[in-house]
Parts: sequence; C-alpha cells; structure tokens
Amino acid sequence: MTCNGADGPALAVLTYSMNKTRLSLFYLGSYLVLIGLGLLFVPHGTLKMLQSNKDYDDVFPRIAGMLMSGLGLSVFGMIRARASQQYPATLFMRVYFLACFVAFYRMTRDPLFLILLGIVGLGFVLTLASYLFDRKSAKCVSTH
Repeated sequence: MTCNGADGPALAVLTYSMNKTRLSLFYLGSYLVLIGLGLLFVPHGTLKMLQSNKDYDDVFPRIAGMLMSGLGLSVFGMIRARASQQYPATLFMRVYFLACFVAFYRMTRDPLFLILLGIVGLGFVLTLASYLFDRKSAKCVSTH
C-alpha cells in the first residue's frame, strides 16, 4: 500500500493502528504465562489437565514452564510498549511452534501436543486475522 501526500510521497506516511492485533496478543501472553506457571509449579497436574498420557518426569516440564512464562511476560512487555513492529514476529514464532507440535505428536502420539496445537493455532488465527484487518485499515497521515 502506498501513501502520497499533497507535495509527494516524502510528506506523508502510512500509519497502522494495530489495536486489534495488540488485543489478540493478550491471548498469547495469557496462555503462555498461565500454562508456563502451571508447568513450573504443578507440572504433573498441568500435564494431566492438558491431556498428556506420557510421563515427562519433573525437571523438564518445569524448565518448559519457566521458558513459557518468561516468553509470556515478554509478550506482555511488547503489548505494554506498543511495539507494533514486533507483532508479526509473534506470527512467525507460532508457525515454528505449530510445526514443532506436529512433529512432537508424530513422535509420541501424546494428545498433549494436539491440545497445544489447538491453543496455539487459535491464537495464530486470531492474531493473523487482526493483523490483516489492521493493515487494511491503514491511514495516510501528513508529516507537516
């Protein structure tokens, strides 16, 4: 999409109001923090709630919980800072996660990964739809 001002392209900028995308990221940050804290403090109960049928011992689920909750806090920081340039990165990150969940499910047949695929997939669709809507709603703003 291009944006031309009255005196040419240098005097106008295309602005994106990423409010819908920003709101969709609250879902991402929330499930990362909630599941992460669950895995960190109550790993077996959280894995059972997520329909896991495997035993992952005690330490690695806690490490995954630490990483997930830390990533979730980073997402909340991104939301708070309104760092809209970073919003597309959350989409690429989730494509990577989705591919990994499919691979992990194929390796283990643990329903946990299908549940995570659904949770992350829903957030991906919400953020992608919001991002595309926000981009379509872009406005030209004069810089002088």
